[in-house]
Amino acid sequence: MSQSPESPETLRVADLPQNRTTPFALRPGAVALQEIAAEMELLGLRKLAFQGTVRAEGRSDWVLEGTLGATVVQPCVVTLEPVTTRIDVAVRRLYLADPTPILPEGEEIEIPEDDSAEPLGEVIDLHGVMLEELALALPAWPRAEGAGIGSLSVTEPGQTPLTEESMKPFAGLAALRDKLGTPPKDED
Repeated sequence: MSQSPESPETLRVADLPQNRTTPFALRPGAVALQEIAAEMELLGLRKLAFQGTVRAEGRSDWVLEGTLGATVVQPCVVTLEPVTTRIDVAVRRLYLADPTPILPEGEEIEIPEDDSAEPLGEVIDLHGVMLEELALALPAWPRAEGAGIGSLSVTEPGQTPLTEESMKPFAGLAALRDKLGTPPKDED
C-alpha cells in the first residue's frame, strides 16, 4: 500500500504537534481492497475509507477520533448467496503513555469501562486501527433477504418424528387441557 504525506498509514508520535490536531485519511486502492477482502474472508470489499484526526490529550496521551466507512460483501450464512452491507462507524481510541489503568498487574483483572484505551507506542498505526475496526463492524451472521432456516425431522420408519413443539414440556398439558375443555384459572 502506498503512503503519501496527506494520508500516512502510521503516525510517529514524536513528530505529532502538541498544540493542534493532525488530520488523516486512508483510502486503500483496488489491490489493497482485494488483499484485505481475502484476509477477512470476504467475497468483496468496496469503498473502504478511514478518516479523522489525532490530537494531544493532556501532556502525554493522544486521542484518535474518526469515521470508518465500507461496503462489504459476505456469504449468507443460510444460502451462501452474496450479502452486501454498508458499514459506517465512529472510531475513538485513547492512547495512554502510562497504561497502568488498562494493564493492571495481579491475578484478577477487571475489564475497564473504556475499551477504547490502549498503551501508547512509538507510532499510531492507522492502517491497523482501520482493519481492526472493520473486522469488529462486520456482521457476524449476514443473511440474505428472505433467507430462513428450515426444520429437519428424522425418525425411524413408522414412528412420529419429534418436532420443536412436541419437545416443549408443557405443550402436552396445554393440549390435554384444551381437549378436556377445562378453562384456565384466572389469578387475582
